[in-house]
Amino acid sequence: MQRVIALIVTCGLLSLFAGSYTPDLAHSQVGFSVKHMMVSKVPGKFDRYEGTVEFDEKAMRFTNLAATIDAASINTDNERRDNHLRSADFFDVANHPNITFEMTGYRGDAEGGTMEGRLTIRGVTKPVMLDVEIGGLVTDPWGNRRLGFSLGGKVNRQDFGLAWNKLLETGGVVVGDSVKLIIDIEAIGKQAP
Repeated sequence: MQRVIALIVTCGLLSLFAGSYTPDLAHSQVGFSVKHMMVSKVPGKFDRYEGTVEFDEKAMRFTNLAATIDAASINTDNERRDNHLRSADFFDVANHPNITFEMTGYRGDAEGGTMEGRLTIRGVTKPVMLDVEIGGLVTDPWGNRRLGFSLGGKVNRQDFGLAWNKLLETGGVVVGDSVKLIIDIEAIGKQAP
């Protein structure tokens, strides 16, 4: 009987430290940048996305992260360019409306680490490695737990079938292949105990 009680108490204590979070869209951004004409970087972001984050507060580590991004919500502050990015030349949103990410592993400490996962774009799934910076944990004035973190990395758009490009007369191409991922998330969890 004492073992059962000890197990219940242990599970209860662990539940205080393990939390489920969802992105607070008003305080988060899923962005990227890519080279244009070989000389400058064009930033962009996705306006619609959702996800779930499982974070062990005691160990200060991620135990799971999954996200779905609405590819049609791409926003580079240029309507003509955004419509081209939605087309079959790039994201082909008519046939592949979502971009997804699923964490497969995490190594790190209280400040951050490395997250491994599977990224799917245009129906093509590839492994990716993301650098993680943990901003911290706080209880907001309404009693909710909030987790801040940043993810960064690079992917090659060609790996996912985003192959459109044009050659420049001076050499090089209009759009670079390397895409820098810039993701800042403030996630909101259950109310603090």
